[in-house]
Amino acid sequence: MKRYLVRRAGQAVVVLILIACINFLILKLAPGDLVDVLAGESGVGDPQYLQSLREQYGLDQPLYAQLLQYLANLVQFNLGYSFRFNLPVRDLIFMRLPATLLLMFTSLTIAFLGGIAFGVAAARAPRSIRDSLISTAAMLAYSTPLFWAGLMLIVLFSVKLGILPSGGMQTVGGPKDLFSIVIDVARHLVLPSITLALFYMATYTRLMRASMLDIYSMDFVRTAKAKGLSSLSVAYRHVVPNSILPLISLFGVQLGSVFGGSVVVEVVFGWPGLGTLAFDALFQRDINLLMGILFLSSVMVIVVNLAIDLLYSWLDPRIEVEA
Repeated sequence: MKRYLVRRAGQAVVVLILIACINFLILKLAPGDLVDVLAGESGVGDPQYLQSLREQYGLDQPLYAQLLQYLANLVQFNLGYSFRFNLPVRDLIFMRLPATLLLMFTSLTIAFLGGIAFGVAAARAPRSIRDSLISTAAMLAYSTPLFWAGLMLIVLFSVKLGILPSGGMQTVGGPKDLFSIVIDVARHLVLPSITLALFYMATYTRLMRASMLDIYSMDFVRTAKAKGLSSLSVAYRHVVPNSILPLISLFGVQLGSVFGGSVVVEVVFGWPGLGTLAFDALFQRDINLLMGILFLSSVMVIVVNLAIDLLYSWLDPRIEVEA
């Protein structure tokens, strides 16, 4: 186990370096930079002034020199400085990170549990009306754009019914005591978390249904039925536990795409997380901030995938980690 963790840690370092280099090169090769944005906002086009700004921000250096300096800063966990927000990038990210983590893991929990429940319901009655309804709903949820689903939920529950807030994370000038704050945040969390969970719940539902139907055809299940166990006992004691394993693997793989979806959802609902911060950084050409968000997201994905691998080997004794 120790050798396995050391090897995976070494692989993670190499992957992070490659990701940092790719992010840096893609963003730096895009047309325009921070100085162009500042010049456009201030209406100044003097070449000497623009050159002095580039020297001040280190943008006059060759690309390879900027890349080496960026990697050297990453080793010290120095993500740079956001000139748009006048704060270190690390501080900005840690200010917004809790909101994004709350949204992402709430959505994934809803999607995971809901996918298991609907997948079990569909697989226990294959080719029935219930199975057809669940499969059709899963297909619709899978093919519906996140921003459209979010807007429709706002129209229904905020505009028409008026029972849930349409955006933000807390009510402006709202409650001050802890319990009321938790309730207020939970009410604001309902719509964005459901919106983000719909797509992934559809994926988990379809995978759980297919996995259960595959497990039902195995010998140990037929043996359990031959012993006289009820269909309910066979399903929940033998089939469901073995069918969940592929979902756990998918859970770790999807974390990166969940962050991408959270950008859309956060913008639609005005959720103050890393998604809206990345959106603002992109349009304001705040390259340091954008690279910091992308780098931290990569770290999160790698760490969660390692944890999922260890959890998978623990849940399934047939799988052993290889040093």
